[in-house]
Amino acid sequence: MDLTGEERIQAPRQAVWDAMNDVDVLKPCIPGCETLERLSETDIQAAILVNLSLIKIRFHGLLILSNLNPPFSYTISGEGQGSIAGFAAGSADVELIEESPDVTILRYTINGDAGGKIAQLGTKLLGNTARKIADRFFANIGEAAAQNIRQGSA
Repeated sequence: MDLTGEERIQAPRQAVWDAMNDVDVLKPCIPGCETLERLSETDIQAAILVNLSLIKIRFHGLLILSNLNPPFSYTISGEGQGSIAGFAAGSADVELIEESPDVTILRYTINGDAGGKIAQLGTKLLGNTARKIADRFFANIGEAAAQNIRQGSA
C-alpha cells in the first residue's frame, strides 16, 4: 500500500519541524494514539488503537526516525504488533517545503504493509483506513503547528 499527499500549513518550516518532533504535540495529532514516549533522539514507543470498520485493533510498536535533515526532511518507519490480529509496518518520507516565510508545504510518501489476520480484511479496507489516518494526522499536525505560532505571537 502506497500513499502520497501534502498539507499546506500556515506556519514557518521550523515551527512545523518542531511540532513533528515533539511527542507532546504529536500524541493528540495521531488518531487513536494512546501512548507516545520518546526513548531516544530517534526512537519513539507508541500504542495506537485503530478502528477497522467493525473491529478495533491496538498496535504496540516502535517508530524510528532516520534520514534526519532538520528542518527539511526525515523518514519515519515502524512496525506495530496487533496481538493475534497480526502486524502493520511501514515508512513515511516527509519533506517540508518553504512556500513563503509563513507557509510550509508538508509533502509525504507512505509505504506500508500488513500481515497476519489483519491482512485478510483486504487491501481496499486497509488502504482506506490508512488514508484516513494519514490525512487526519497531517491535517492535525498542521493545525497544531499553526496554533503554536498563533499562541506564541499573541
